[in-house]
Amino acid sequence: MSVEEVLFELKRKVQSKLPPEINVTGLEFEGPELVIYTDDPRKLADDGEIIRNLAKELRKRVVVRPDLKVLADPEAAIIKIQEVVPKEAVLTNYYFDGETGEVQIEAEKPGLVIGRHGATLREITKLIGWTPKVVRTPPVRSATIANIKDYLRSVQSERKSILRTVGRKIHRDIASKDQWVRITTLGGCREVGRSCMLLSTPESRIIIDCGINVGSDDSATPYLYVPEVYPLNQIDAVVLTHAHLDHAGLVPMLYKYGYEGPIYCTPPTRDLFVLLQLDYIEIAGREGNRLPYDSGMIREALKHTITLNYGDVTDIAPDTKLTMHNAGHILGSSIAHFHIGDGLYNVAFTGDFKFERTRLFDPAVCNFPRLETLVTEATYGGANSLQPSRKEAEANLIKVVRETINRGGKVIIPAFSVGRSQEVMVVLEEAIRKKVIDEVPVCLDGMIYEATAIHTTYPEYLNSDLRDLIFHKGINPFLAECFVQVESPKQRTEIVEGPPCVILATSGMLNGGPVIEYLKRLGPDEKNTLVIVGYQAEGTLGRRIQKGWKEVPLSVDGKTQTVKINLEVTTVDGFSGHSDRQQLMEYIRRIYPKPGRVLTNHGEEGNCLDLASSIYKRFRIPTMAPMNLETIRLI
Repeated sequence: MSVEEVLFELKRKVQSKLPPEINVTGLEFEGPELVIYTDDPRKLADDGEIIRNLAKELRKRVVVRPDLKVLADPEAAIIKIQEVVPKEAVLTNYYFDGETGEVQIEAEKPGLVIGRHGATLREITKLIGWTPKVVRTPPVRSATIANIKDYLRSVQSERKSILRTVGRKIHRDIASKDQWVRITTLGGCREVGRSCMLLSTPESRIIIDCGINVGSDDSATPYLYVPEVYPLNQIDAVVLTHAHLDHAGLVPMLYKYGYEGPIYCTPPTRDLFVLLQLDYIEIAGREGNRLPYDSGMIREALKHTITLNYGDVTDIAPDTKLTMHNAGHILGSSIAHFHIGDGLYNVAFTGDFKFERTRLFDPAVCNFPRLETLVTEATYGGANSLQPSRKEAEANLIKVVRETINRGGKVIIPAFSVGRSQEVMVVLEEAIRKKVIDEVPVCLDGMIYEATAIHTTYPEYLNSDLRDLIFHKGINPFLAECFVQVESPKQRTEIVEGPPCVILATSGMLNGGPVIEYLKRLGPDEKNTLVIVGYQAEGTLGRRIQKGWKEVPLSVDGKTQTVKINLEVTTVDGFSGHSDRQQLMEYIRRIYPKPGRVLTNHGEEGNCLDLASSIYKRFRIPTMAPMNLETIRLI
């Protein structure tokens, strides 16, 4: 059956299930959604159960959109919205999307816009025709998110065409009678960096993550030239577990070499990967390194991105459904669960995950409807790769900061702008607020402030304790007065020459970024302290200093000079966004249902092998630690 025939049959079914007075003016697959257009959305808005029942019966994500001719003028629509919504909601902004018929309403108290059981939203739809979506007004405005919204509005027509092409590809007929599932390892196996895997069936090919190893020249990119991947325009989808460059840094390059399909990720992952990729090419260009893509390719990737919330079950290929679950690693990080065929097979890729409640996130999800194979990270999979509890880590950090400040020194904390920085910020803010350490400025350099603004935009992705602190107790740690945004070289000089302070700066492994400037100028002074709070990959400057190097070559005014490292260097373990060995084993113990097979990746060779061996010995689950370029048949 052709897609047109499928749509015709679906339209007939939909019309038969709707009240006779509701007219369906159009039906179309747009990405993973079945979109129903009607010239009277008000009647559907009166009964929220109709669409829920339709979605359940059709087993598809169903969205109702108004026929464009029934939409109120945006200015008139805003007046009507303001008449219906209580003033206490504090409406702050509106974004009208003429292609989808949706209006995004920003409010400080979104619950008052939604109303009891969605009553106010339905009233808004009846009055203006537009489909309202409500979001909380972010306490810190993100320039990245504003630019993303502006760009997506500017390419609405192109994006709609892309979504319709994707939708028709997803809902094409299944052609093959064969049944098999394979994983091909393209990067990130027995190593940390360039994570990339291919999940393939007779019907579909899906890339999970496509990262770059920024600390390597020889093994920087995945093996994207192998026959299993080419031609790239035959790939059905790219699924991103999270935004870090070692998982998402090479995605724009796919469009440079022929990929035309969608990228699936959570909304925070979309915003963060744009932020990190723009920063990556800016730094690479400034340092004279060869760029794998330009900003135009980042925009192309953004144009093709389809965002999914945790728990949304979504068709992404004729025989594959995707569900993303909280991974607890960074904002929006996901465990990607794939349901293949009609109950044929289930496989989950953890990406990077944390099986412990942190200051920002709940622990990674470990319950799934079905699971036959688990692909898990092994960053800290070695037998001795144990981390202190988060409570111990926080106490150790506070102790180091207090001692350094007391002797008149400055604390440099190199940190990834996303995740680690915000965890450390929350700890320092609380310590200063409770007077555990002196009230000193905490200087945020690099992209940390902008990444933090993105965190404040998505409170629903933070844990309940932090949400309660922000929304019910009126304490937003990210807005504390102790934080100082560094915006110029002059300000850096003032910080270096000024009184004791804490400097939180990128990059986390000291392989570039503003942290290098601080290391050059503060490294020779033994009063200062360098605090390493994250994983330092082999070959990075951070790993060398951690090993005890007392002299390091750094670029000073365009020339390489040797800088003495006399400051105290201390590693505070426990802040990692990765699970340590104990948590990894506990995750396998607690996961439900028990997988029939476990593959380990994203770890140095010994750690991947050790974790695989230990899982088999303790749980009798068949395991393997594949190398890059292996293909494993799952069924």
